[in-house]
Amino acid sequence: MNLIMVATPIEMKGCGFDLASSASVIQWHIVAMFLPSFVTGHLIRFFGVTRIMICGPVMLLMCVLVNLHGTTLLHFTGALVLLGIGWNFLFVGGTTLLTEVYWPAEKAKVQGLNDFLVFSTVAMTAVSSGFLHDKLGWVAINYAVLPIIGIAFCSVAWLEWRRRMSLSNEAV
Repeated sequence: MNLIMVATPIEMKGCGFDLASSASVIQWHIVAMFLPSFVTGHLIRFFGVTRIMICGPVMLLMCVLVNLHGTTLLHFTGALVLLGIGWNFLFVGGTTLLTEVYWPAEKAKVQGLNDFLVFSTVAMTAVSSGFLHDKLGWVAINYAVLPIIGIAFCSVAWLEWRRRMSLSNEAV
């Protein structure tokens, strides 16, 4: 997610947009990342964590498709809004799942390790996005995230399958 987010203003500059336009796109992206948090927990309780999480990679895929189909202000804004909502569903869902896998005494260590891994990845993609955009281009960056989106989708689908199998075995 961060790779596309950080590369977007660079691409917008290359397409002739001014700083104010880029700032507006990033502002809408930030709103899309955090505003859904007011309802994401309720959606998780109503539909289930994996059903909400599976929407995350779907929205990230939609973001890539929008990015690959145009470079208007509407394309950039729409793509980053999809990216933000997709991130929200995956991050809140992942955090919800994280609370299910450790003992209370392990809480600080597990959450600390999770934050370290998440923010290390964010730092690496932020540092590399300009270089990758310069050397490979906008289209390549969007294609490069597709395997990661696929892994996220398959991981959540596998988790949902495991949970259903566990429930069906308990019912027997």
